[in-house]
Amino acid sequence: MSASFERYQKRRLISSYFSVVLSIALVLFLLGVLGLLILNAKKVADLFKEQVTVTIYLKDSAKEVEIKQLEKSLTLADYVKSTVFVSKEQAAESMKDDNGEDFMDILGYNPLKNSIDVNLKADFVTSEKLEEIAATAQEKNFVEEVKYDNDLVTLMNNNVKKISFWVLLLSAIFTLIAVLLINSSIRLSVYSKRFTIKTMQMVGATKRFIRRPFVWKSIRLGVIGAVLALIALAVVLYYIDRTFPELALRQSGLLIGGLFLFVFLLGIIITWISTHFATQRFLNLKTDQLY
Repeated sequence: MSASFERYQKRRLISSYFSVVLSIALVLFLLGVLGLLILNAKKVADLFKEQVTVTIYLKDSAKEVEIKQLEKSLTLADYVKSTVFVSKEQAAESMKDDNGEDFMDILGYNPLKNSIDVNLKADFVTSEKLEEIAATAQEKNFVEEVKYDNDLVTLMNNNVKKISFWVLLLSAIFTLIAVLLINSSIRLSVYSKRFTIKTMQMVGATKRFIRRPFVWKSIRLGVIGAVLALIALAVVLYYIDRTFPELALRQSGLLIGGLFLFVFLLGIIITWISTHFATQRFLNLKTDQLY
């Protein structure tokens, strides 16, 4: 009977430890994913911004040397990421592929213009900068017009600001929830040992002596949970890097390493603090209050 009860208690203890580790791992994993989102939010926003194209249409009278000079000056500008010259023939071929028919057979000539497609660096994709670039380009007498989607740029910049605000707010809320969940799991684990704590206290053990094994046990559980969370996070990171190579996550090795270290230390710190206060609570209770 005694052996059966001991096995039952042991199973309960393992189950309790397992639930604590699982709670820690799950919460830290979700916190790590949110951290990845925050770290790469700017990269994603920049990626979309750099897809905005400013098209400079050139007059048919434009000389090749003038076009080359304009393209070179744009390429050397610190706000330009890339430039591509698109001849009227290339534009006609592209339109033919998109529409599935050759409009030149109907018109008898090519009405399109030679153009230069300009993609700016993300930090310069603003309505003010685009207007400035357009005005500068139109000062050239061989430039017919400059086109870009100003409404899209304004909408994109406004949405980036809104998303950044909500991501930061969500991060703060989720961090608080993470701390509360881990704290709750630790308190339940310590609660199951409340009689052991009181017994040790009654035989003269100091509070610090009683607290120490509980704190170290919780820290070990926190380390295990953090390691499991980091393994899952590494798998997610590998998948994102393979699926979206344009994010160049490997170039952010220092930031990602910092995030992993933060998640690991958070698992230790939260379990340490939670266990300290949970054991302190039961140490301060009277014997009849344990029931």
